[in-house]
Amino acid sequence: MNAARRAIAVWLLALAAGLVVIARADYTADMSAFLPKNPSPQQQLLVDQLKAGVLSRMLLIGIEGGDAPARAALSRALAERMRAGGDFSAVRNGEAGAHARDRELLFANRYLLSPAVTPERFAVAGLAQAIGDSIDLLASPAGLMLKRLLPQDPTGELMELVGALDGGSGSPPSLHGAWASRDGQRAILMAQVRASGADLDAQEAALARIRTDFAALAAQAGVADARVLLSGSPVFATSSRDTIRSEVTRLSILGTLGVVCLLLLVYRSFTALALGLLPVACGVVAGIAAVSLGFGTVHGITIGFGTTLIGEAIDYSIYYFVQSQRARDGGDSDAGSWMQRFWPTIRLGVTTSICGFAALLFSGFPGLAQLGLYSIAGLVAAAAFTRFVLPQLCPEDFRIRDITGIGERLAGGVARLAALRWIVPVLALAAAATVFAHRDTLWNPGLGGLSPIPADAQQLDQSLRAELGAPDLRYLVVANAGSREASLAAAERIGRELQPLVERGVIAGFDSPTRFLPSAATQRARQQALPAPDELARRLPAALRELPLRADKLQPFLDDVARARTQPLLTPEAFAGSTLALAVDALLLPGSAGWSALLPLRAPQGADGRLLPIDPAAVRQALAAAGQPEALFVDLLGESNRLYATYLDEAILLSLAGFAAIVLLLALALRSPARLARVLLPLVTAVLLVVAGLALAGEKMTLLHLVGLLLAVAVGSNYALFFDRSGSAGDRAGTPQTLASLALANCTTMIGFGVLAFSQVPVLRAIGVTVGPGAVLALLLAAILAGQRERRA
Repeated sequence: MNAARRAIAVWLLALAAGLVVIARADYTADMSAFLPKNPSPQQQLLVDQLKAGVLSRMLLIGIEGGDAPARAALSRALAERMRAGGDFSAVRNGEAGAHARDRELLFANRYLLSPAVTPERFAVAGLAQAIGDSIDLLASPAGLMLKRLLPQDPTGELMELVGALDGGSGSPPSLHGAWASRDGQRAILMAQVRASGADLDAQEAALARIRTDFAALAAQAGVADARVLLSGSPVFATSSRDTIRSEVTRLSILGTLGVVCLLLLVYRSFTALALGLLPVACGVVAGIAAVSLGFGTVHGITIGFGTTLIGEAIDYSIYYFVQSQRARDGGDSDAGSWMQRFWPTIRLGVTTSICGFAALLFSGFPGLAQLGLYSIAGLVAAAAFTRFVLPQLCPEDFRIRDITGIGERLAGGVARLAALRWIVPVLALAAAATVFAHRDTLWNPGLGGLSPIPADAQQLDQSLRAELGAPDLRYLVVANAGSREASLAAAERIGRELQPLVERGVIAGFDSPTRFLPSAATQRARQQALPAPDELARRLPAALRELPLRADKLQPFLDDVARARTQPLLTPEAFAGSTLALAVDALLLPGSAGWSALLPLRAPQGADGRLLPIDPAAVRQALAAAGQPEALFVDLLGESNRLYATYLDEAILLSLAGFAAIVLLLALALRSPARLARVLLPLVTAVLLVVAGLALAGEKMTLLHLVGLLLAVAVGSNYALFFDRSGSAGDRAGTPQTLASLALANCTTMIGFGVLAFSQVPVLRAIGVTVGPGAVLALLLAAILAGQRERRA
């Protein structure tokens, strides 16, 4: 077997092995891959909530159009469809008569659940007050239901519980039998999607059914201008995924078409086009396989961004096609001479790129480390394919269009650019001064800069959240304990200390799993607060002395109280089949070290209706007063921003370390301070100009801008090294072909990444506005310095 066949055989075996690994690989979208290796409890809680917590399931709904009775009717009809459909574990719209299963549970267990059940409430005075209040409510809109319940529940325990269920700190106003906004112009509902945040397909299907059902209901009701507004985490998550998917597809097609058309225009050969794209394909296979073998699982984000990072691999085939043709046209019978002349330069360029990406391997965040390994494996595979396999696959008569003429015109332009050599240090200094002047505002400190959620969607969410009194789920208190009972007991102690904060306006309210599942001790205490049947029968006549109700009408009440004194205590299993089960499951979580009770806090509103931040010191004082100083107070927004800041700081340090490695590598390879300066100066100047341009444009940089700059340096280093090599006295004859190949490679980079600059998705646009301009600037600046040397030579 000759060398060519051996190379192809090895490539095919490696490709087959890579495909097998890919087929057997585990893929994940688990955000914990982008957590530090040793996350803090707050960071772990953040990811847990994003994946499966109540944060990921809450849906806010508004109905506009028509008049108030029509909106209320649509609200009731839509809620009925949602409850019957099975996609939602809870739907609330203030409608009387909803939640039959919930009401049955609440009614049967009202004496265990009601916080109003105390010995004082069932004393003569307490009974008189509670029964009197129930009689007063008979004149209210809920009077019809209360009249039926009065013989069994004269103290109104069910109404206490329903009131707590519908918001705890106050439900929205009801208009024509359904919740409405304060101005009455919008019917509002709140629901919880049954599918967790990890199952976006199911959440998307549930949202689609809401829109379909609403359209049918509105048409049936004849409300032509009715429209449904959806917001909340399921909407944000699915719309973000759709937006990113749509943008990636659209821009990838545009970029690929642009690159393919350009290469076809230059190559005039479909064979050359197919062969030219093979290095990228090999790089993708190698990258995924390497990450699977190195980490056990491959994250979807790694594939998406990793493929972008190895996009420079297409340059290798361009260099080979153009330069090898030049070698053949110059009389060399094989590609060996090309390999001897140009492969060392490409190899050095690949090595510098590897140094840059290798820094990511040392990240404490597995996600960044995956990106580093993917890029390195991909670049090595693409370069090795170009070096050893691509020449063997090219037919004997393989040719592309001769672009020497283009190269000669470019060479003339490069020579003329020498007159502008003074501009390079001037631009570098000006850019450095601009960056220094904007040093405090260069970076976006939070995750907001990466969010693809439009501003109007965020405003709608805030509006619906305020109208519904829904927790914004930014603030959580977490009580951890070794057992479920211990965590419930801790949550009750914390709740007692949080209530004064509600009364002082420090927080607007809070939720707790103990609203639906009190601790066993609390349930027993409430049972013990109930008087014995004989004693209760003795107290009733005295309590009813001033009320229009006879004691003999309350025998069902006596029977229920007697039964409640000995009924089994509530457990989570008792809520099966009700919407209360989700509330308990969402707020009471098992873990590897015990149980966690979550208490979401509602932020207070300012005079302008905006939510105000919660004072963390006041909450922590309450936790200490509850004897739970180890309980966590988590600001999820603040925690996500701190996590992002940690990511960013580490990425900056690793990028600087990678750049230092590149400088060291080039110093060892070039063995000339002057050549090192000529290679580095255009790269550093290009990076400074891009950063300065972003600062002047008012765009704050994010982690993705930094990744883009790293890629711009990797691509630009190839240009600078080729100009450095072509500037040597013995190779000036090759300058036109070199310039042509560099210009072609630069155009493909500019097309591929430039289209990303027009994306509506911040993470894609960040890559586009850094790599595209950075690559063009690196080429121009390297050409200016090369032209200077040409004139001197």
